[in-house]
Amino acid sequence: MNSKIFVILVIISLVTVIPTAYAQVTIADKANQKLIEVRIDSEGSVHVIHVIDNANTPKQVDLIPGTVSNISVTDEQGDKKQFSVIGDDNAVLIMPSNDDSILQYELDNVISEIGDIWTWDFLYLESTNFILPEEVDLLFANERPVFLDDQKGISCHGCQMLLEYSINESRTYENVKWEEKEFTVEIRNQKGIDKFNFDQPSKSITFETVGENRFVTTIIPLELLWEPYTVFMDDEKIPAHQYINNGTHVWLNIKPDTSGQISIIGTTVVPEFSIMAPLIIGFFVVLALPFMKKFSLH
Repeated sequence: MNSKIFVILVIISLVTVIPTAYAQVTIADKANQKLIEVRIDSEGSVHVIHVIDNANTPKQVDLIPGTVSNISVTDEQGDKKQFSVIGDDNAVLIMPSNDDSILQYELDNVISEIGDIWTWDFLYLESTNFILPEEVDLLFANERPVFLDDQKGISCHGCQMLLEYSINESRTYENVKWEEKEFTVEIRNQKGIDKFNFDQPSKSITFETVGENRFVTTIIPLELLWEPYTVFMDDEKIPAHQYINNGTHVWLNIKPDTSGQISIIGTTVVPEFSIMAPLIIGFFVVLALPFMKKFSLH
């Protein structure tokens, strides 16, 4: 028992004298983390929670890089537990315990707002859950769109990610009438759009967007304009990502380098569906005839 106490005291003394330059030096085994949760509010403030598995020896938990404050360690009942800070708030040494430990702290100077886009270049090589502000239902991870829908956030495994999202994203709803049908095209970005137009003969949707390197998401009714799509910026083809298809609509995302005219060209357009439908039905009837004869009662 005394030897265990002596070892702990030696480790604590090492922590108190370890210089900042050597803050990344490991002085204890890595803790087993059951959960890492990053909670972000609408002002860009970050609260971090680590749930640490119980252990009978001291364990080290590296903190997420940033300006750390208000570090606390408790058990699951909320009672405070002993801990030591390693280096310049780079890690925490969790003391032996029969219960799981909950490590919490605030993290500042990690998220910046650039042109209405909140951005965090995140690096922490552990599986991490992110809880986003309630206003956010669309984010970008390494420039790939993620639609949250009813989810509160995302999970990132072995996480190295450029996280980007917008709080007050502009949404434009354009109504397209064709014959007796009406379709709604939704366009989401930071600055809105101008001069929306749907052109049936060219199978295209066009509009003008403002701003550099800004995400533009267009939600297209499939009955209006069928995938796959080719996207042009002022007659120059640009990359586009189709990341959701719920059977009725497709979410199409682009990130233009400059302001200009966006043209989205599909493969099939209304009312070509009504023309094609009888042909498709006839094709399947022809395929089915041999089977109908095979099972005839005569």
